[in-house]
Parts: sequence; structure tokens; C-alpha cells
Amino acid sequence: MNLYSINTGYFKLDGGAMFGVVPKSMWNKLNPADENNMCSWALRSLLIEDEGKLILVDTGMGDKQDAKFFGHYYLHGDDTMDKSLAKHGFTKDDITDVFLTHLHFDHCGGSIVREGDKLVPAFKNATFWSNADHWKWATEPNAREKASFLKENILPMQESGQLKFFDVSHTAGSQLTAHNSQLIANLSFFIVNGHTDAMMLPKINYKGKTIVYMADLLPSAAHIPLPYVMAYDMFPLTTLNEKKLFLTEAQQNDYILFFEHDHAIECCNLQMTEKGVRMKDCFNLSDI
Repeated sequence: MNLYSINTGYFKLDGGAMFGVVPKSMWNKLNPADENNMCSWALRSLLIEDEGKLILVDTGMGDKQDAKFFGHYYLHGDDTMDKSLAKHGFTKDDITDVFLTHLHFDHCGGSIVREGDKLVPAFKNATFWSNADHWKWATEPNAREKASFLKENILPMQESGQLKFFDVSHTAGSQLTAHNSQLIANLSFFIVNGHTDAMMLPKINYKGKTIVYMADLLPSAAHIPLPYVMAYDMFPLTTLNEKKLFLTEAQQNDYILFFEHDHAIECCNLQMTEKGVRMKDCFNLSDI
């Protein structure tokens, strides 16, 4: 198995929204805001090469929206999906499967591109993977979350015939359950429901270690302390419980956390301190 970090650029979001009830005097030390209170965040995908498959986890924001849209999110940096894949000798056409943790625009927008007046899959030879619970949630969105579920990012996957669903039970409560992906032996995933309904967190066995792609349960290392819950989360108390369960399991089993949105830290492991579970060492995926 080979793993590759795929950087697709950076964008900005309001710092207060990203850190919820935590005061700016505290979070601004972790990810300093600009004059508009906006902080920079990564759009970091993960590429898994194993068993003859090339599996891409999440696809970033893409570039098909209009100037007004990008005026809200300040897409910046030199990284793109194409450039990052090319660094490792791949193109979009090499991707066999796209694993979508959830269907918010910053996680799936790069899945679909414009070709003239048509919206088509960016990964022409890939199967797109979601789950039925989350698909229903995304295609029949509530008013609060509607702005994150853009039809032009989602519906063309189904219309193309390239969409499939993992067969999973909806899990919540007192424990985390790992589901078999049935894609490759070394890939499973957790289901969590605090940020959005039925979000999937890939869990990868790699070089004798366990790596978990954190998506928006822990968008950055700064979100490891329990009270650091995003205002974007639909069910913040559920997130709080899921974080506690996950961090306990991750620390006890020496998991490596891979961050999708941390602008500076790619991976870390954990340690128990007097204040609870905290980051131990930070490093890049290529250092494992």
C-alpha cells in the first residue's frame, strides 16, 4: 500500500464559526485571523494505492463556481488536484474510486467539472462512494445546511451512473463502530453524525499503524480539545460525545490523525495530559 497527501489549495472561513463558543482571544493564537476575521484552511485529500485500486478520499472545492461564490471563500495557493496528482505520477483518469466523507461543497466540489454547458464527473473512470442516509440528507437539505449542499456538486454523480452507496447501518451512541468498506482489505470507516448526518471517516491500516482521515470531526489539530466544536456542526453535543469517544480510542490505540483542513499540520498522534487528550507529535504523511 502507498498513501499520498493530495493538496488542492486553501480557502478561508470565519474564525468564530470554525471555533464555536471558544473566544477569539484563545483560538486566534492557534490560527490567526486576517482583518476580516477569516482564517486560512487546507483542502487536503488523501490518495490510497492498494490492491490495484487508486482511491481518492474527498476532492476539495473545485473551481466551477462563479466569482461571487469564491468571493466568500477566498480560494488561494498554488496547489490544485491536477498538480498534486501529477507529483505522484497520476492523473484524474487513473482514479478508480472516490470516497466522499460527506457532500459539503469543500469536500466534494472537485468531483464534478463543467464541460461546456454540461456538468460531468472529473474522474471519468471512478466510482463515487457515499451512503444512502447521507445522500438523502444532502439532497433533501435542511434550511441551515442548504448552502453547503450544492446540487451541481452532487446530482451529476448519480446522473452519470457512477454513484454507489456503502451498505452501512446508521450508528450513534456510546461507541464507534468500524464498517468494512469492501473496497480493499486495509480500508474501513467510522460513521459520525454531529457535524452532518452519517459522515464517514476512513480508517486505514498502513505500515502496521492506523491512520484516520478526520474530515470535519476534527478539521484541524486545534480542534482536539473537547469544547472546540464548530458552529457549522448540526448537532454540537453529538459532536462533543463523538470527539470524546474517538479521542479516547485513538489515544489508547496510538492512531495517527490525518487532517483535511489544518493549514499547517498534516498528521499527528496523541497523548494523555492533565487537561485530557492532546496532540503529541506532528509530522507529514511522508514521514510515516
